[in-house]
Amino acid sequence: MREIDANEAERHKAKMEKRKAVQDAEVRDKTVEKGLLIVNTGPGKGKSTAAFGLALRMLGHGRRVGVVQFIKGAWHCGEKDAFAAFGDQVSWHTMGEGFTWETQDLKRDIAAAERAWRKAEELMADPTIGLVVLDELNIALRYDYLDLESVVTALTGRREDLHVVVTGRNAKPLLTEAADLVTEMGQVKHHFAAGVKAQKGIEF
Repeated sequence: MREIDANEAERHKAKMEKRKAVQDAEVRDKTVEKGLLIVNTGPGKGKSTAAFGLALRMLGHGRRVGVVQFIKGAWHCGEKDAFAAFGDQVSWHTMGEGFTWETQDLKRDIAAAERAWRKAEELMADPTIGLVVLDELNIALRYDYLDLESVVTALTGRREDLHVVVTGRNAKPLLTEAADLVTEMGQVKHHFAAGVKAQKGIEF
């Protein structure tokens, strides 16, 4: 371990005291408590993973979670099995039929998205649920499977204490403008480019 002399230790202590004062003042200024509309978007990996991390955190605080998967459905995902251990604390609905290039049927894709959105509205109306994850909703909106304005109106008009996380690439500007928190996942490097296939526990 690097040796630290008394002067360096004192300078560090003074610096951290100033930083703590700034941080404490900033925290004191934050007095609003409300349900958040969160959007995880961008070309990088981890959008749904981050949403399910929030779901786990919410469950840790004893709140129920609702999940609607808008596109995924053609393949089995490990997170669904993991959350099944929480019983009725999680209301999970995989309602997609795979990506559009797999189904190759526009009417079928639109019908699946509409069914998924009706389930999402049902979960958002349930007062026992603290967080709703709308996985890959951005994909359904990107391909105009759902009416964007109607979806954004419903999301912004939800009850005040409900948190909602929307995932998927290419989030529409109208949605990001309405959101409280938007995170864009950047892609620096991806193993697919090196020929690594989708693997259990990483991609699904």
